Formats: sequence, C-alpha cells, structure tokens
Amino acid sequence: MIDLLLEPLSYGFMRLALITSITVGVVASVLSAIIVVRGWSLLGDAISHAVLPGVAVAVALNIPFIVGGMAAGLTAALLIGFVESRARVRNDTAIGIVLTGAFALGLVIISRVRPTVDIFHILFGNVLGVSPQSMMVSAAIGAAVLITLALFMKEVIAFTFDPVFSYVAGLPTTLIHYALMAAMSLTIISALETVGIILIVSLLVTPGATAQLFARNMSEMIFLSTLVGVTSSIAGLYLSFYLAVSSGGTIALIVTLIFFTALTAKKLRKPNATAVKQPPQRKLSPKPSST
Repeated sequence: MIDLLLEPLSYGFMRLALITSITVGVVASVLSAIIVVRGWSLLGDAISHAVLPGVAVAVALNIPFIVGGMAAGLTAALLIGFVESRARVRNDTAIGIVLTGAFALGLVIISRVRPTVDIFHILFGNVLGVSPQSMMVSAAIGAAVLITLALFMKEVIAFTFDPVFSYVAGLPTTLIHYALMAAMSLTIISALETVGIILIVSLLVTPGATAQLFARNMSEMIFLSTLVGVTSSIAGLYLSFYLAVSSGGTIALIVTLIFFTALTAKKLRKPNATAVKQPPQRKLSPKPSST
C-alpha cells in the first residue's frame, strides 16, 4: 500500500501535479462552502464558462491567462446583473443567457487562434502535464484568495447568509459581491490545468454541498468542504495515474461519488441530525386591506 502511494512521487511531474491538485482543492472547497450557502451554484457554473473567452483572448494577445480570465469573469457577473435588471427576467434566465453566449464566444475565438491552443486541455485540464511555472501561478492565486477570505471572513459570512441585513448594517455589499466574483474567476483560472474550465464546477459546488449535509455551523462546513475537496483531488490524481485516464474527469467523478456516499450515510443517521441550512427565501406577505 505504501509503495502504491510513494511510487508515483518518484516522478517529478507527479510531485508538481500533487501540489497543484491540493492547492486547487483547498481554494475551490473553501469557496464552495460560501457558494452553496449563498445559493450561487448556477452562478459559479456561468462564470466558469464565461472565463473561456477571456482565456482565448489572452492566448491570442500573448498575455497571462489570469488577466483575461478575471476580466471575463467580472464582465459576465456585470452582464448577468444588467440583463436581470433591464430585461426583467429571473436570475437563472439571465445566467443561462450569459453562460451560453460567453461560452460560444470563447469557442469562436479559440477556433481562430488554433493550433496554438489545445481546446481539450483548457476545457478538461491535464494536471499530469502541469509545469513548474503553472504550479507557481496556481499557488500564488490560491494564497491570494485564501488570505483575502481570511482577512474578511466575518463580512463575507454575514453577506452570505443575509445580504440585506449586511447592507443595512453598513457593509459594502456591492464590493463584497464583486470581490467574491473575482475570487471565483481567479480560482477557475488556477484550475485550468487541473480539472479545466468545465469540470471546475464540481469542486466549486460539490464539496460544499457534501459538507452541508453534516456541518452544524459555517466553520465546520468550511473544514468538511476542504476535506472533501482535497481528498477528491488526491484520490483522483492517483487513480488517473494508475488507470491512465483523464485527471480532471477522475477528480470530478470522485467528488461526486463522495457526495452520494455522504448522502446515503446521512439518510441512515438519526433524523434529528443537524446541518447548516441555506438562508430561507424571503416571501412577500400581502398588505392588510384597509377598511
């Protein structure tokens, strides 16, 4: 058993892949707890797809991925808000419009810059081929996101559970909103070579959803989410090495299997088990009629 764990680490590319996978797993899982409680799972999916045209433009202009990706992610968040407010459509409708449009734009741009861009690599990742430079970029992005969240965790949690109360209390809710959008965009960029743009959604949503089944408070949820994300990243990496299959796909599959295993275990537990709940939806009560 020990040999199975240590043998792959004798290869330099495997050590780089392991460090990168753990880094992405930690950052994405911490954000996952916030995304799930806030109800932003679909928004995370939209931003992950919207990052594609920014990455494509960055490749075409020979500039860092991080610049184009973050710009595209923030632009997508602004467009979703614009469509929702001006077209008077539901939030999920606005997300669907921007998601498909941005992803289609990315595919069109990439089709023009071929063969310098491997579309399969961008969409689905290949952590076994990560370079030392890419590992350093992922580590730097991860550290920046985690440090920022740690410094403003109280404000972020307050906004996550009740943005209206946070606004009334004087917190800069608009700034927090777009800061979280930027953090999601950066995390997606850092995961380009690990799970890719499409499969990063699994790490941005599933660890938090799994942790929510058992956690009793936000601290426990972040811890459990991180544990699930890191375990999935390491296990998926080793399986992809031994089975010679897609690393990104294997990581996404493992985290999904962990969720369904946890869900089954949850059903077998006592019915009074507690868990972190999503904030209740506010319902408008009818005004009392005047007599």
